[in-house]
Amino acid sequence: MGSKQNSVKKNILFALNILLVVGLLSACTQVQPTMVVPPIQNPTQSTLEAESLTPYPTRPIYPPGTLVDYTAQDGDNLAAIASHFNTTVDEILEANPLLPKTITTLQAGFQMKIPIYYEALWGSQYQIIPDALYVNGPAQTGFDVIAYVESQPGWLKNYTVFADEHMRTGGELIELVAQNFSISPRVLLALAEFQTGALSQPVLAENLKEYPLGYEDQYHKGFYLQLVWAASLLNNGYYKWRNGSLDAINRTDGTLEIPDPWQNAATIAFQYYFSQRLSILEYTHAIHENGFAQTYRSLFGDPWLNVQPHIPGNLQQADLVFPFAAGKTWAFTGGPHESWWGSGEPYGALDFAPATSAGGCGTTDEFAVAMAPGLIVRTEPAIAVLDLDMDGNENTGWVIYYLHLGLNDMVSQGKLVKTGDTIGHPSCEGGSATGTHIHVARKYNGEWIDAGGAVPFNIEGWIAKNGSRPYLGTLTRKGNVITASESASGRSAITAGIK
Repeated sequence: MGSKQNSVKKNILFALNILLVVGLLSACTQVQPTMVVPPIQNPTQSTLEAESLTPYPTRPIYPPGTLVDYTAQDGDNLAAIASHFNTTVDEILEANPLLPKTITTLQAGFQMKIPIYYEALWGSQYQIIPDALYVNGPAQTGFDVIAYVESQPGWLKNYTVFADEHMRTGGELIELVAQNFSISPRVLLALAEFQTGALSQPVLAENLKEYPLGYEDQYHKGFYLQLVWAASLLNNGYYKWRNGSLDAINRTDGTLEIPDPWQNAATIAFQYYFSQRLSILEYTHAIHENGFAQTYRSLFGDPWLNVQPHIPGNLQQADLVFPFAAGKTWAFTGGPHESWWGSGEPYGALDFAPATSAGGCGTTDEFAVAMAPGLIVRTEPAIAVLDLDMDGNENTGWVIYYLHLGLNDMVSQGKLVKTGDTIGHPSCEGGSATGTHIHVARKYNGEWIDAGGAVPFNIEGWIAKNGSRPYLGTLTRKGNVITASESASGRSAITAGIK
């Protein structure tokens, strides 16, 4: 009897623990020592054919509603898990009575029972890297990507390109894309090595100079634009799996693959990416242990040793106010949409504009303001990043990302701000914009957080919800609903500071 009581107590304590928000992750993995990597070895056709005959594990055909064991993974949420297993949140809650209905993210390691409904064509069970090493999060703190590239014999260290208004070296280019898309620089380096020998080959192969990553598009010539394309595609796979919207992967041979329900978001990112350009034999090689994973291991060691999850159980957003002054009325012009300039997921951003009668791009005396107290950890033309834990590290804790700030009166990097302090004027600067506005998005420990997802944007009690397509969507509070309008003169006015 005593052992049963102890078991019940342990289960209850574990369930209570997942309700606690884990403190911001400040620890980082040990930086790998610099070492010269061996030359890339491209597999022969016969090797690819031999690998395709490998009997990889397959899942059984489960009777409908069978309860299967599942261990919650870093950043999981109930809606996404339900989508992966072709079931519903209500069925998961019924099978796991200790789970609170209001939980946002699940604690990594939590043991669950999931009702599964079998789908044919399930894909690979092999996991490439953990999610915490995919994002540009705490685990990347202290990694000097420029020095690492300089220490290698490959062509990337001698590569220079004009990107984002500056001439940049290969290492600076990796750093730029890693920061903009919030993808680990180690991931981008391993990808460049796997596909082009960037770190081990002294010369980029002639047939790879225009389209080194294989995307043959005239607007994406050269390594920089190829890497931007790759980062956008990787994030599409990662965040679609994270929010449950990725149902299938269409491969280049016309066949369909249903991602394995037990997979993690980082692995799906690579499966999604490699499926778009590689033949089925090359794809199968790339996503298993002798493919991209082997390249990553050769560069940075075993990614599964001492893994530290970057998303805590029941993640809660910091208190936020609207990005304009209390008492001011602005328009809600953009529901959940792209966090960055990449195409597609993650849909982490919202747009607001001064509710003036004039349309288009023009100057305004109105200011965007700090949505919470914090440190301005980074500024660039049109961009400011507000670090809410004030540790000076954009890769840890909550940060608010502002885009389309005008150059005049813009806040300076390193400034401590209070809630409501001015950040800069809304404008059309920075990327594509059809009207003066401000774009705000959130990251937690390097991961973009969906504006209408498991941890939705909550601004003064107004909760963001997704629309039928990007930029549509709503803000709701106490039964009141405001629908995003594409024009600042539309009927989407909202006044900051009204309780």
